[in-house]
Amino acid sequence: MLKSFFLNKKWLLWSWGGFLFIIGSLLAQTWIDVKINQWYKGFYDLLQQATERDVSEFYDGIFLFLKLAVPYVIIYTITNYFTRLYAFRWREAMTFAYMPYWKKVDSKVEGASQRIQEDCMNFARIVESIGLQIIRAIMLLIAFIPILWGLSSNVIIPWFKDISGSLVWVSLIASLGGVLMSWIVGIKLPGLEYNNQVVEAAFRKELVYGEDDRIEYAKPPTIFELFVGIKFNYHRLFLHYGYFDLWLIMYNQSMIIVPYILMGPGLFTGAMTLGILIQTSSAFREVQGSFSLFMQNWTRITELRSIFRRLSEFEKNIGYKTPKAPILSSIRS
Repeated sequence: MLKSFFLNKKWLLWSWGGFLFIIGSLLAQTWIDVKINQWYKGFYDLLQQATERDVSEFYDGIFLFLKLAVPYVIIYTITNYFTRLYAFRWREAMTFAYMPYWKKVDSKVEGASQRIQEDCMNFARIVESIGLQIIRAIMLLIAFIPILWGLSSNVIIPWFKDISGSLVWVSLIASLGGVLMSWIVGIKLPGLEYNNQVVEAAFRKELVYGEDDRIEYAKPPTIFELFVGIKFNYHRLFLHYGYFDLWLIMYNQSMIIVPYILMGPGLFTGAMTLGILIQTSSAFREVQGSFSLFMQNWTRITELRSIFRRLSEFEKNIGYKTPKAPILSSIRS
């Protein structure tokens, strides 16, 4: 899965050069994120004192935001477009790496077509999405933890005001607790996803055989039996995803109000301005969102774990990791 793209000379420019391009793009986005966070303070302080300030300052603030937002949108769009190309090249590398091994296996490999076509596609697509978020989350944490740490000095709630960097610790503890609860609530999802692919593969195989031989295959009783298996597994899958979705939405909505609960009272006592409150809320959202990245992507990670398990079994069955197996260039024109 990895060596076909990152350790193959043919793909080094794409794998490592593309990776560096993505890193550079995310660094630029993170820098703009920090600047926008700083913009919040000045702009919302201006709104709080609107009757005492000139309207030209309001338009200056809007113009400053546009100077930050327009480049961000352009960089964001280019980055997403490029990462999709990057994921497709990864899929291409995996596909043509597997083919010569699969073709030289004497025995029939169950579900080979699905592994090569569907699983390679989904593996590259999900890794592209989650990988991009992980790198971005690391950069945001590096940039925003010092900001949120400094803003924590404005907390006036008892027990929290005497803790250095209290907002950072609250974010970290809430995220770790959220991950633990997500693991408990979604503990059965990986197995159910794996079983789901097994029953789907059996159903698809019967239909494919039925296209060539409608007498022996795809008979109504067989199709009904196979679909009952699919139906049963999907109902269990939907039920467990329902539990997980309920937990996730409750968690996300609770996290929205945490910075306001900790910081809001200071607005009424004059300990802080509206700009500081909004800036803190923004920084808290960035840090907490980065800490809880795995929880927010739990369902996609579950799917990825299932795909990784299937591809690992497939590589073992076709002898992909054996030293004497054929190489990619043997079939690639």
